[in-house]
Amino acid sequence: MSASAVFILDVKGKPLISRNYKGDVAMSEIEHFMPLLVQREEEGALAPLLSHGRVHFLWIKHSNLYLVATTLKNANASLVYSFLYKTVEVFSEYFKELEEESIRDNFVIVYELLDELMDFGFPQTTDSKILQEYITQQGNKLETGKSRVPPTVTNAVSWRSEGIKYKKNEVFIDVIESVNLLVNANGSVLLSEIVGTIKLKVFLSGMPELRLGLNDRVLFELTGRSKNKSVELEDVKFHQCVRLSRFDNDRTISFIPPDGDFELMSYRLSTQVKPLIWIESVIEKFSHSRVEIMVKAKGQFKKQSVANSVEISVPVPSDADSPRFKTSVGSAKYVPEKNIVIWSIKSFPGGKEYLMRAHFGLPSVEKEEEEGRPPIGVKFEIPYFTVSGIQVRYMKIIEKSGYQALPWVRYITQSGDYQLRTS
Repeated sequence: MSASAVFILDVKGKPLISRNYKGDVAMSEIEHFMPLLVQREEEGALAPLLSHGRVHFLWIKHSNLYLVATTLKNANASLVYSFLYKTVEVFSEYFKELEEESIRDNFVIVYELLDELMDFGFPQTTDSKILQEYITQQGNKLETGKSRVPPTVTNAVSWRSEGIKYKKNEVFIDVIESVNLLVNANGSVLLSEIVGTIKLKVFLSGMPELRLGLNDRVLFELTGRSKNKSVELEDVKFHQCVRLSRFDNDRTISFIPPDGDFELMSYRLSTQVKPLIWIESVIEKFSHSRVEIMVKAKGQFKKQSVANSVEISVPVPSDADSPRFKTSVGSAKYVPEKNIVIWSIKSFPGGKEYLMRAHFGLPSVEKEEEEGRPPIGVKFEIPYFTVSGIQVRYMKIIEKSGYQALPWVRYITQSGDYQLRTS
């Protein structure tokens, strides 16, 4: 069982929307949430779950809103948080930006959605594409009386409508990997992992069945093939359309896809990743006068690949002023409100090495306390490349009408939480 009630509050804790699903949590109970939140924050003991008497508040913050679910029982917290984040996703699909104003302007639709999203504490239809079939944007013009229940609500395949037709049948597959990396000042890798997602954009007629094949190590072991070019996927999470029993039996990813964009699966690999962009920095601080920073960046990925939109964020002292820069490529700018220099490189080929020098003035009075030096952050995107070596080996499309369809595959590696410590 999930939540007894769901509330949406503004930044002051005033309820904008409340939906009581079981009637066992009084409206007055939500008045205790904000004082409790402030108190815990002041004590440094803030947690995503707060309790007052018999009532448990499970909350998330999005933009200038608090979404709070309440329960009197020992509910499945993971399910409740998953529901709250899914609610944010659905509202964002409807209103583009989920803000206090969008809630006030669309409260009729919000109540309609909350009625469909959960019933008597149980999550129901949470797919925005299906909800949009029968809950329209015109909240004040919603018809009363007879209402048509779309077939997708009662179908075995609730995420796809019947009768979809396209002149050209295509599937676009994006394999996107984010590299999380933390390197200490000595150059040792402290944290290294790859978080990947496979996203699909489906333009297929009818009710097709798709089968996706990857170079999955477990599958290669089952079929007796070489493991050399295979990858071992961990923490695999699938969209609800995937037949999990089939995957458990023979590692086949078989599914009837939703129409349009969706995330098919996500995975993680805890593997030692060689830093794709290596950063070295030298900082010389001349007492009472100036500081000079030299940063060297090197692309440690294959030469035929190119990193695009590279941004290297270099921390500088909070009292620095009068910036001057010299770069061998790209441009540098000082962002004083964040105490960083951002070195931007539009195109960074593998194997190349570039330099950036920065000169700052310092006030004549030296600060008494030595500041801690934050790490250097790096952002980048490398198309046509995956650091793990994952590959889409095939995509089979089976539909009773027998049409031919083209699958298109694109690989992208990008930075996740990518930091290099300098001290």
